[in-house]
Amino acid sequence: MTHLEALNLRLSNERARLATAKTSYERNLRAVWVAQIEREIAGEMAFLAKVDDLPEMSDDELLAALMA
Repeated sequence: MTHLEALNLRLSNERARLATAKTSYERNLRAVWVAQIEREIAGEMAFLAKVDDLPEMSDDELLAALMA
């Protein structure tokens, strides 16, 4: 499971818990957690976009670059 998939599952679970929260304190707390997870997902998406920009390298090219 990728980190992004785990974050999305966590967000889904936390939104379900928020929907069934019984007290205002619990609703406020879970709303903060949902917002934090959403920010973490946005950061992960930005990171993954940067990774896609990396050049493709063969194993031999990668090893040569690491040895240089």
